[in-house]
Amino acid sequence: MFDRWMAGTLRERLARAFVHLFFGARQTGKSTLIRSLLPDDSLVINLADPTERSLHLADPARFLADCRALKPKAGGRLVFVDEAQTAPAIFDAVQTLYDSDKQRWRFVLCGSSARKLRRTGANLLPGRSFLHRLMPLVLAEQPPPEGSTPDADSPLPLPWPKAGEPKNLFPAWTLEERLAWGALPGVVAADEADRADVLRAFAAVHLEEEMRREAMVKDWGAFLRFLRLAAVESGQIINYSAIAQQTGLSVPTVKNYYQLLEDMFIGVPVPAWSGSQRKNLMSAGKFLLFDLGVRHAAAGVRPSPETVQANPGPLFEQWVGLEFWRRLQYLGTGGLHYLRSYAGAEVDYIVEHGGQLTPVEVKWTERPTASDARHVVAFLDENRKKARRGFIICRCRRPMQIHDRVTAIPWQCL
Repeated sequence: MFDRWMAGTLRERLARAFVHLFFGARQTGKSTLIRSLLPDDSLVINLADPTERSLHLADPARFLADCRALKPKAGGRLVFVDEAQTAPAIFDAVQTLYDSDKQRWRFVLCGSSARKLRRTGANLLPGRSFLHRLMPLVLAEQPPPEGSTPDADSPLPLPWPKAGEPKNLFPAWTLEERLAWGALPGVVAADEADRADVLRAFAAVHLEEEMRREAMVKDWGAFLRFLRLAAVESGQIINYSAIAQQTGLSVPTVKNYYQLLEDMFIGVPVPAWSGSQRKNLMSAGKFLLFDLGVRHAAAGVRPSPETVQANPGPLFEQWVGLEFWRRLQYLGTGGLHYLRSYAGAEVDYIVEHGGQLTPVEVKWTERPTASDARHVVAFLDENRKKARRGFIICRCRRPMQIHDRVTAIPWQCL
């Protein structure tokens, strides 16, 4: 069992008298993490199992009967429902049980899609629940082989919680390996020879078949064309009209499919920065697939270091953005944006957290220069009250002060 950043925090929160909603994409390790924290006397209902799912869909009262049959104990009996979104009626049953006795049970409802819950108007237990998200691995869970520089500052630090100091981290990978195979726990722990096959299976089974069921796709060929294009265009500004033209879909359908990716936690929207006084800024957002290895497989290219070497810069930029996004999800506040003007000025990421704005450029170079920081400096000048410092994330060997307010740091120090 490898250490996860959320484990200590989740262990503490599960003891609180709330319902715990636990969401995230498939293969991020949700079930593995939760099961490692469950007491032996927990009731586990696995709705990923077709047989068990059919039983609960056919008899919605079955869940109530199973829970009421549990003998009470001090601290409450823990009930874990995996893939809870496949039986939305369970959310109403949980509310009935919770409202009748807040101390008798501790419910954990785990899911990999919010779409079905939203479509059916499922009860997400407002005022009764904590919402948790599990991400693919962050840098803290899988540190680089050579370690980081202790003197370097991070644009968005994510220290380990005091309740979960790590003892067994995931295998250390180089940057090229991260860009090639992504950060899904099962892929990182797999033998190198198996990683590409695992990712292709994920793209074929989860991204295609499950999304087809979720969205009730009518034109399957057009959807597959969309999925491949969305993967190829990951990290770029979305052009709905161009994608609609290439796939034979309408613009509203393309937008709906992008929303589907987000609802299933496999798409990451990066909106354009709108806080500038400049009038010539682009307003269309960017979109990232949640994992680079999955992105390669969905785009129809083999996840491998050779794929990375063909054009590493854009993949490196996506990796940094995904790392920021995962950290922001864990920290629970803030936002991630980008800035680009029609005149060509661009800031790859603007991290909004703690009332501060931090502009970040991502460069594949090992030797960053002041020229690389010019757009970051312009953003700092324009937003002096909230933006005090900027960063360049690159492959330099150690931190470099390339402007009085801009520091270049190695990716290992992110």
